[in-house]
Amino acid sequence: MRPGGVLKRERVRDAVLTMVEERDPGDAIPSERTLCVQLGVSRPTLRAAVDELVTAGILVREHGRGVFVAPEKITQELVQDRYSLSVPQAAGTWTSRLLEFTTMPAGARVGRKLRLSPAAEIFYVARLRLVDGSPMAIEHLHIPAALVPGLTARELEHGDLYQHLRTQHGVHVSEATQAIEPTVVTRAEAEVLDVPELFPALLFERLTSDSTGRPVEYVHSIYRGDRYRIVSRLRLAADAAPAEPPAGHHPGIPPGDFTHGNPVAASTLGDVQG
Repeated sequence: MRPGGVLKRERVRDAVLTMVEERDPGDAIPSERTLCVQLGVSRPTLRAAVDELVTAGILVREHGRGVFVAPEKITQELVQDRYSLSVPQAAGTWTSRLLEFTTMPAGARVGRKLRLSPAAEIFYVARLRLVDGSPMAIEHLHIPAALVPGLTARELEHGDLYQHLRTQHGVHVSEATQAIEPTVVTRAEAEVLDVPELFPALLFERLTSDSTGRPVEYVHSIYRGDRYRIVSRLRLAADAAPAEPPAGHHPGIPPGDFTHGNPVAASTLGDVQG
């Protein structure tokens, strides 16, 4: 790319983003020819900027019709209170569709995570998560069979699974450790999620424990990269007394920042594009 090309494309991207903010979801943006004249750029430069916004899920390209503002995003805050693992209900209608539901030996890897013998039985569940009928994620759940005898398909397709675990099986989830990393979808995952093969995605890996510290669920999920993003909000307690810095650091904050200052409160938001 010639010198200045990156900056030019960034300026075009900002201009198109301004147009998006002035429109409603589903509204069309001007044609390529019109935008090139308005912004004084070539078609390749404009197309590269628009392609980035399509990939990011901000615009939607419809063959033969044009480019439109993508649907609004659904924001879901992930929080944990002192006594229970709690995820507020996100906007939109969330549903689940079972892809597979069976019992099987835990195996070495899952057994280590759940602190089970490799021969111990687990429930393996694969389910498709949808928002307003649109495929959002594929979840692979592993739950010790001895903890939830009689677990049914209905519990996995309807309602809150953690609520079912509590009310139907006496399992009180309390804490979860979750890791998130970028990935791409396989051919099989692409077919289920209705995206191209090798499409960007987010891999969520979660280990959930009950109030006694016993592992009760291991999950890994593939979320569409164009429909989900993580937003962290930090609140600095400027007037609080300095506290002993904890080990490690908050994602996105270099080690050493805030280590001798005041506490940092953080919440994480998942924005799901409906």
